[in-house]
Amino acid sequence: MTRDESFMRQALRLAARGRGKTSPNPMVGALVVRGKEVVGRGYHPRAGEPHAEVLALREAGEKSRGATLYVNLEPCDHYGRTPPCTEAILQSRIRRVVCGVKDPNPLVSGKGIDRLRRHGVQVEVGVLEEECRRLNAPFFHFMATGRPLLVLKGALSLDGKIATRTGDSRWVTSAISRREVHRLRASMDALMVGIGTVLKDDPLLTVRLPGKKRIHQPLRVIVDSRLRIPLHSQIVKTAGEVPTLVAATASASTRKMKRLMEMGLEVSTLPQDPEGRVDLSALMKKLGERGVLSVLLEGGTRLNGSALEAGIVDRILLFIAPKIIGGEKAPGLIGGEGIDRMKEALPVKFVRLRRLGPDILVEGEIQRKSSVDSDE
Repeated sequence: MTRDESFMRQALRLAARGRGKTSPNPMVGALVVRGKEVVGRGYHPRAGEPHAEVLALREAGEKSRGATLYVNLEPCDHYGRTPPCTEAILQSRIRRVVCGVKDPNPLVSGKGIDRLRRHGVQVEVGVLEEECRRLNAPFFHFMATGRPLLVLKGALSLDGKIATRTGDSRWVTSAISRREVHRLRASMDALMVGIGTVLKDDPLLTVRLPGKKRIHQPLRVIVDSRLRIPLHSQIVKTAGEVPTLVAATASASTRKMKRLMEMGLEVSTLPQDPEGRVDLSALMKKLGERGVLSVLLEGGTRLNGSALEAGIVDRILLFIAPKIIGGEKAPGLIGGEGIDRMKEALPVKFVRLRRLGPDILVEGEIQRKSSVDSDE
């Protein structure tokens, strides 16, 4: 590992401290290094507060003169909620800037680097670029598509079942996996389920981590075309504490809509798909417009199938338990009609496997544009 890579890894670890708090901004960490000594550290804590570079330079003070600044994302060169970071860098007399990757935001991309170079600062780009992109995958995805990165999460048995034939699903996976799910929730901007899950399980759909007093609670998104959500459900009763959006269609009762809004829920009327359900692509566009960069889909068989058919699923996270459930009527992870021929199967690029106690976590990326080999 090179010296630059070593310091960039430290910047990435700093950046990760802002996980779940910075959206719609990316996670950014910065180090000011003079010789072999780190003289300033900073990370972006949340949108609207000072950027990582400014905090690191502030801590370094006069020691930043002639030093090197390490930052995982290109410094901004525009006025937003805060002044441009390039201005602070130039005023500090930093000699060299090492950044992991260019910012995909058109307002920033390349401009920060160009300004620094025009003023005599040595700038190097691309150190641990893949790691830097991976850390802020939702941000890069949003800038490229205008919609959130959607992760489909499932807990299933070795034979692919998410519940028994009677619908019992508590619990498929271990307590270790369930704690990991709550950590995952805390890193997301929104959690999404369908009305079927609400009616069946009456979930709270919040982040609950032992020992954590201040926890980021993502936006709860309930896909409910006809507003069947019960007024006595946990989702409705806690709407004043946790932001909640119910996605409905024009076929929903206006009286029920008014009542839900009075109880603290946000209700959005969206276009219908050919089957009269909420158009999921329109929902993703709506979430993108409000600055949601990442969505964790914790749906049931039907919503998972609809999301895949709509082409909005970008990643999958499968918590697989060493259990056999069996039964033709026991539900699987994905519903819908499915495909007719194996060559139509949606390819998945597996990223990694992890052990979580007795369970295995499989992480993968949907490869919509990849070609599939055929035996024909």
